[in-house]
Amino acid sequence: MSTVEKISKFVGGTFSVWVILFAILGFFLPEAFVGGKGYISLLLGIIMFGMGLTLSADDFREVFRRPVHVVIGVVGHYLIMPSLAFILAVALQLPPDIAVGVILVGCCPSGTASNVMTYLSKGDVALGVSIAAVSTLIAPLATPALISLLAGQWMHIDTKALFMDIVTVVIVPIVLGVIVKALFKRQAAASAKALPLVSTIAIVLIVAIVVAINKGKILETGLIIFAVVILHNVLGYLLGYGFAKLFGLNLAKRKAVTLETGMQNSGLGAALAAAHFNPIAAVPSAIFSVWHNISGSVLATWFAKKEEK
Repeated sequence: MSTVEKISKFVGGTFSVWVILFAILGFFLPEAFVGGKGYISLLLGIIMFGMGLTLSADDFREVFRRPVHVVIGVVGHYLIMPSLAFILAVALQLPPDIAVGVILVGCCPSGTASNVMTYLSKGDVALGVSIAAVSTLIAPLATPALISLLAGQWMHIDTKALFMDIVTVVIVPIVLGVIVKALFKRQAAASAKALPLVSTIAIVLIVAIVVAINKGKILETGLIIFAVVILHNVLGYLLGYGFAKLFGLNLAKRKAVTLETGMQNSGLGAALAAAHFNPIAAVPSAIFSVWHNISGSVLATWFAKKEEK
C-alpha cells in the first residue's frame, strides 16, 4: 500500500474527527476561511467528480435487478426528510432564513458518507449505493421542486436557478467523472485510491468556510439550529427504518435505507444556500455536515452488532 493510500485510508476512517476539527477552526479562526466563500461550489464539484470516478455499471444494475427496493429508498428519502424539515420549521416557528436553510438541507439527495456508514453497519451496500446514485441524479428536478413547494411561504424561490446550479455542481462533475473513468480506466482506478483524502479535504473546507462566514449568526442562533438539526437527523433515521420495515425489507436493507434517508448531501445544501439565500441559511447544512457524521458513525456501530432474528 502506497503512502497516499495509507493517508487516504486513515483520513477516511477518521472523517468525523476532521469535520469537527475544521468546524472548530472555522469558528475560532474565521479569517483563515472567509475568503473561500466563492470556492464552495468548486469544492462540491470536486466531491461529485470523485463520485463519478467511483460509479460503475454495477451501481445501476441494482436499480434494474431490484427496482422496488431502490424506489422505496429514494421515495423514503425525498418524502421523509423534506417533510420533517417543513414540520420542524413550522412547529418551532423558525425565523425565515433558518427555516429555508433547514428545508434546503432536507430536500438534498443522500449524503456522500452514507455509503461508508452502510458498509460499517454491515448493511446492504449495493442497495445503499444505488439509492444514493439515483437520489443524486434526480436531484436537479426533485430538490428545486421540493424547496419551492415547502419553503415558498417564507420567501421567493428561483426554481430555475436552483435547477441550473445543481446540474452545474452535481450532475456535470459526476458525468465528467464517469467519462474520465471510461476513457482512462487504469489512471482512474489509481486515482480512486486517493479519493477518500480528496473528498474529506473538500468537505471539511466547505464546513469551515460556512462556519467562518456565519460565526456571528451561529453565536446568536446556534442552539436552536443545533436542536433542529439533531431532531431532523435522528427522526429521519427512525422514520427511514420504519418506512423500510413497513415494506418488509430485511435487516441489511433496512440499515441501508435508514442511513440513506437520514444522511444528506449537506455540502450541496451549503453551496445552494450561499449562492441563493442569506448566508445564515447555510448554517443548518454546515451543522448537519458535522452532526450526521457523528450520529451516522454511532448508528453504524450499533447496527453492526444487530443481526436478523
